[in-house]
Amino acid sequence: MAYNASPSGPPMANPVAVAVVGPHFCAPYPVDLIMTKKLMTLAEGSFAVTDVNGNLMFKVKGSIFSLHDRRVLLDAAGNPIISLRQKILSAHRRWEVYRGDSSDSKDLLFSAKKSSLIQFKTELDVFLAANTKEDVCDFKIKGSWFDRSCTIFLGNTSLLPK
Repeated sequence: MAYNASPSGPPMANPVAVAVVGPHFCAPYPVDLIMTKKLMTLAEGSFAVTDVNGNLMFKVKGSIFSLHDRRVLLDAAGNPIISLRQKILSAHRRWEVYRGDSSDSKDLLFSAKKSSLIQFKTELDVFLAANTKEDVCDFKIKGSWFDRSCTIFLGNTSLLPK
């Protein structure tokens, strides 16, 4: 769940929720998740996402040998939630994210791309499907694989919980 927050601190007392995928994936508090890399086979590269207690929350299935780099986020029961597809010939490594296991334009939820070509820490601009002009991003994600952290900002200003 995304919340509006004061520029210098934690979420405000009356946060405004933004449910991008669905409200049942939202929580009114920060949730720490852990990505656990599984062994890659020749056909597939997959990993699991657990909570801090080790409970399986999501699975990610991906195909490493395909024309389009594609991943599917599944719930713990194996049902597709979203599919992610990397655009070919994109300077900023753009990914498009669709509802369920779809790649139909009517199911597009959002797209994400690197904020700049050269980066020392990961920074992504996220554009909701209705934002076709892409003048201003709807969300900005800043993270570090080394620090194992990620922070999500609403637009270019307001901080959201990690």
